[in-house]
Amino acid sequence: MARSSWFSRLMGWDKHPRHHHDFHADWIRDDRRRQVLFRDLVLPQYRNENIQSAIPAAEVTKVALKLRHLIELAVPCELDEEEITKAHSKIITTKVIKAAKEAGGSHYRSCVVFCLVVCKRWFKHQALVELWDADMHRVRAVACEVVAKQIIETEDDFEYLMHSVLLRRYSIIVDGEATPPANVVEKAVDLHAVRVIGSSGYQKCISYLWKGWLVQDEDDPAVFIDYKDKDNTSFFVHMDPDRIRAPMYQNATQVIISFVYIGLYTAVINSVNPTGVFDTAEVLLYIFTLGFICEEVTKFWKAGYHILGFWNAFNSVLYSFITLSFILRIIGLTHQQGDDTREFYSKMSYNFLAFSAPMIWSRLLLYLDSFRFFGAMLVVLKVMMKESIIFFALLIVLVIGFLQAFIGLDFADDWVADDILFILQAMANAVMQSPDFDGFDKFSPPFGIILYYCFTFIIMVVLLNILIALYNSAYEDIYGNANDEYLALFAQKTMQFVRAPDENVYIPPFNLLEMLVICLFWWMEKSKFERMSDIIMGIIYSPVLLIAAWHETKMAGEIRSNRARGEEDDDTIEEWEQMMDQVDFEADGWNKLCISAKTNLEADPTITEVQKLRGEVEELKKLLVDMTKALSSGGEVEPSQASTLIDVAEPEQSESKTKKKKKGKKSKKDKKAGGEGNASASSSSSDEE
Repeated sequence: MARSSWFSRLMGWDKHPRHHHDFHADWIRDDRRRQVLFRDLVLPQYRNENIQSAIPAAEVTKVALKLRHLIELAVPCELDEEEITKAHSKIITTKVIKAAKEAGGSHYRSCVVFCLVVCKRWFKHQALVELWDADMHRVRAVACEVVAKQIIETEDDFEYLMHSVLLRRYSIIVDGEATPPANVVEKAVDLHAVRVIGSSGYQKCISYLWKGWLVQDEDDPAVFIDYKDKDNTSFFVHMDPDRIRAPMYQNATQVIISFVYIGLYTAVINSVNPTGVFDTAEVLLYIFTLGFICEEVTKFWKAGYHILGFWNAFNSVLYSFITLSFILRIIGLTHQQGDDTREFYSKMSYNFLAFSAPMIWSRLLLYLDSFRFFGAMLVVLKVMMKESIIFFALLIVLVIGFLQAFIGLDFADDWVADDILFILQAMANAVMQSPDFDGFDKFSPPFGIILYYCFTFIIMVVLLNILIALYNSAYEDIYGNANDEYLALFAQKTMQFVRAPDENVYIPPFNLLEMLVICLFWWMEKSKFERMSDIIMGIIYSPVLLIAAWHETKMAGEIRSNRARGEEDDDTIEEWEQMMDQVDFEADGWNKLCISAKTNLEADPTITEVQKLRGEVEELKKLLVDMTKALSSGGEVEPSQASTLIDVAEPEQSESKTKKKKKGKKSKKDKKAGGEGNASASSSSSDEE
C-alpha cells in the first residue's frame, strides 16, 4: 500500500504513522541522487559509494522475522518493564538468549544483533499503529534491546564482535527493495537504543572509533580495519595528516577553534572603532563566521532537512546576527567619514554584535558535550526543550485568540486600532509573570479587564504549571538514566565524525581554503592532488598533529606493554591489579570457599525448597510402591528399604506423637477443670442448704 500524501495526514484522513527512524536511510538516498545528478559539482570523494550488504538482504530479513516471532512468544502479554530488564529475569532467560543466537544459524549469526535492533524499530512502529496494545509492543521493543545487549556482552571473540557484529553493514527488504546498508553502531544511535549503546562491547567499539584505532578502509568503506601504526613508537609516523580524521582529534580541533572564535569576538566587542573601519580581529571574526555558514549549508545540501535540530537553528540565528552586523558595517562604510549616517550604521552594527554575546558563549557548549558533566546537562536541556513544545503550542493559540479579542475591543471603542503595542507589551508581561492591569479599563468596559484577568489566570496558573510539570518529569526521566543517556550522546557525536564522507577533513574556517584548493582538482592528477592536500593539511593542523603524535607515541608504548602481558590494547592497570600476580586464590582454597559461600541468584529460594520437597515425596512414593509389591508377592521387605522408610517416616511420627501429647495434655486439663467446676458447684449447693 503506497504511503498517502501530506495533505491526507494534515486533514486527518490517514492516521497511519510513518516509520520515524528512516531518516538516515532517506538522506543517504538523497545524497546519492545529488551525486548522480551533480557529480561534477560536488567535492572530490575517492571512496567507493556502492556499499553492499555483507549478507543478502533477503536472508537478513528472514533472520529478523525469526527473531520477531521469538520475542512475541517470549513476551506474550503486557508486562512490567522491570520484569524484562532486571538481572536473572524469568522472561528473558538463558534459553531465550540461546535461541536468539541460533536464529541466524552458522552462516548468518553475525547479523543477529542487527536484526534485533530492526525488530525494536518494528515494535516501536507497531506501538504507534496499535494503540490498544502499545504497552505490550513497547515492552517487546525493550526485550529486543535486552537480548541484543546480552548477546554483545557474552561474546568472547572480541575481533568477531567488533568487525562482524557491530561494524559490518547489513540491509533488509522493504517495499521489495534493499535498504541502504547500515551497521549496529549506526542503527543503535539512530534508534536511541540506550541499552545496546550502554553494553560493554558497544562502548569498547565506540572508544576505538573515537581514538582512531578503527578506521574505514579506503577501498571498501563498508569495512572497518585496525589502524596499523597504533603500536608504532616512532614520533614521525604519527605525524600523518590523515590522523586528523580521528573523531578525538577533530573534536579537539573544533574546541580550539571555538575558543579562538570567542577570543576574536571579545577583542572586537571590547575595542569599538568609532570610524567604522575594519580591524584585523573583525576581519578574522567575519571570515570564521563565513566558514561556519558554509559548513551549515554543506551539511544541509548533503544530508537534507533530516539533520536539522536545535543547534542548527541556534547557530543559524547567531550567524544571521553577525552577518547583519557585517552588512550594516558595509553600508556605513559607503558614506563619508564623519557623516551621521555612517555613525548610525556603525553603531547599529556594534549593537547587533553585542546582542550576540550570550549566543556566542552558549555555542561553546556544543563542543564540550564530550565531557560527562556538560553532556549529561545538554541531554536534560534537549529533552526539556522537546517537552516545552506542548507549552508553546498552547501558548501561541491562546495568545492569538486573546490578541484578536483585545484588538477587536480597541477597534470597537474608537474605530481605530492604535493600542496594539500596549496590548502586546501587557500580554508579554503576563507571560513573564508580571501582569499590568492598568489601561484595560478603557477597552469596552468591563470586557477588556475581564478578558485580561482570564488571560492572566490561564497563563500564570494553568500553562506555567503545566510547563513546570513537564520540565520536572523530563528531568527525572533523564537524570535517573543519565549514564546511558550520556553514552548515547557520546556515541552520536562519534558517529557524526565517522559518517563524514569527505576524504580530506577541512574543519571550519579551513573549509574556505578547501574551496580554493578544490579548483586545482580538475586539472591535476589524483596522486599529485592528494599529495598537495596532505601538505596543506599538515601545515594548517600542525599544532594539533604535534600534540596528537606525542600522545599516540606514548599510547604505543602502553599498547606494547599490554600486549606483552596478554591484555587488551586499551587495558589500564588499576590499584587492585598491581599485586594480583602475588596471590593465588586456587592454591590456598580461597576461590573454592567463596564459590561455596556465594548465593545462587538465578534460583528462587522458595522454588528450591519446593523442588527439594518434591524429590523427597517422590522418593517416599517409590519406597511405598516397592514395599507394596513385596508384600503382595508374599516376600519380605528388604532391611534397607525398611530403614529408609523408617527414617523418612520418623519425623512425621514424632510430629504426630507431639500433637497427640499436646492433645492429651489439653484433654487432661479440660477434665481437671471440669472436675474443679463440679466440686465448686456441689460446695456452693451445700452452702445454700
